[in-house]
Amino acid sequence: FQGHTDGASCIDISSDGTRLWTGGLDNTVRCWDLREGRQLQQHDFDSQIFSLGYCPSGEWLAVGMESSNVEVLHISNSNKYQLHLHESCVLSLKFASTGKWFVTTGKDNLLNGWRTPYGASIFQSKETASVLSCDISVDDKVIVTGSGDKKATVYEVQY
Repeated sequence: FQGHTDGASCIDISSDGTRLWTGGLDNTVRCWDLREGRQLQQHDFDSQIFSLGYCPSGEWLAVGMESSNVEVLHISNSNKYQLHLHESCVLSLKFASTGKWFVTTGKDNLLNGWRTPYGASIFQSKETASVLSCDISVDDKVIVTGSGDKKATVYEVQY
């Protein structure tokens, strides 16, 4: 799967296993057909792409950028939402398995929770160092982050 003109910095596979999404340091996000090995879509941005996630519902793609912005794009029309709560680059992103919400983490020490797709803020937590990675349990009840201060933090989700 060649096409990026600079490093492919993040990837996600659709839940049905047919599409691959790649984000690049060339300011693009690309969608690939995994069976045919060809590019299906390209989205251009004004900033390097550091994280992305494909929503399990199959309609939305969230993109975290070096510019501190998060954009949520509809994959089959021009609808998109721009989200601004991070103060520095968005390092990781993960959708809940229901697809109703997602989290982002950043160099600004923040973990942000967002409602899909329009990005209403549903929670925020500040850690003591850059939050480098995140994951959500399959039952959407636990969020785990990995931070620059050499630790993992576990959050219990109650709703």
